[in-house]
Amino acid sequence: MRDQKEVKALKTFAVRIRLATLEAIHAIGSGHVGGALSIADVLAVLYGREMNVRAEDPRWPDRDKLVCSKGHAGPGVYGTLALKGYFPYEELKTLNRNGTRLPSHCDRTKTPGIDVTTGSLGQGTSQAVGLALGDRLKGRKDRVFLIVGDGEMDEGQCWEAFAFAAARKLGNLVVLIDWNKKQLDGLCDDVLPMGSFAQKMTAFGFDTVQVDGNDVEAVAAALERTRQGGDKPYAIVLDTVKGAGVADVANTVMNHSIPVNDEKFEKWTGELKAELAELEG
Repeated sequence: MRDQKEVKALKTFAVRIRLATLEAIHAIGSGHVGGALSIADVLAVLYGREMNVRAEDPRWPDRDKLVCSKGHAGPGVYGTLALKGYFPYEELKTLNRNGTRLPSHCDRTKTPGIDVTTGSLGQGTSQAVGLALGDRLKGRKDRVFLIVGDGEMDEGQCWEAFAFAAARKLGNLVVLIDWNKKQLDGLCDDVLPMGSFAQKMTAFGFDTVQVDGNDVEAVAAALERTRQGGDKPYAIVLDTVKGAGVADVANTVMNHSIPVNDEKFEKWTGELKAELAELEG
C-alpha cells in the first residue's frame, strides 16, 4: 500500500476511533480501555478500506462480517460503527446503561452492525469458522474477519476451531490475533506462555504473516493478501501495544479495565485531538 493520502485517512480514522472509544467509556466511568485501543488501527483499516458493508443495511446477506471474539473490546467496535453511521454518535454515551443498545460486550441482538454476540472467550472463534463455512456453502463471496485476543488463545476451543478451518480450506476466513502481550491477570507470558503465534498458525495450516498491528499501512498490506482466497484460511498476527495511542494507558501495567475520570478524559482526548489536528492540517 503506497497511497499516502489513503494512509493518512486511515490514521485519521484510527484516531477518531480512539476518541469515540474514550467518549463511550468515560460516559460510564470505567471499562476495557487497553484492549479496545489496541485494535483501533485494524478496525480503521477493516471499516475504512477492506470490508464490504452497508451501514444503511446492517443485515445485508452478502456483507463481509466481523467477529470480535474479544467481546470486551466492544467499545472500540461501537466507536467504529458510530463513525460509519450505523447509529448516532451520541448514543456512545449510553454504553452499558439500562436500556442501551451498547452493552459492555458485543451483542448482535442489540447493536446495529454487530454480527456475532461475544464475550465468553474462545467461542467467537468457532462462530467465525461456522459463518465462513456457511457462507461458502451458500455460494457467497464475502469474507469473515475474526479478531481474537492473545490471552483468549489460552482457550483450547480456539485451536479446535482453527484446525477445522484449515481442514475445510476456508480461504474466506481471516484471523486477526491481537498480540498485545497482556491479559486480565497480567502478562500473557506469565499466565501461560504460548511461544510464537505465527509459527503455531502456520503449523495449523494457515497462510500467516506477522505485522506491526498499530501501523495502518502494514495492516492494510497484510489484509490485501487475503483478497485472493485460495484453499487456506489466513492469519495475521498483530504485534500491538495494549492501550496504543494513549501514552498514559499504554504505560499502565494493569490496563485491561481502568477508570476514565474527567481529568483523564480531558488529558487523553486533548492529546488525541492534537494528533488529529496535525493529521488533518
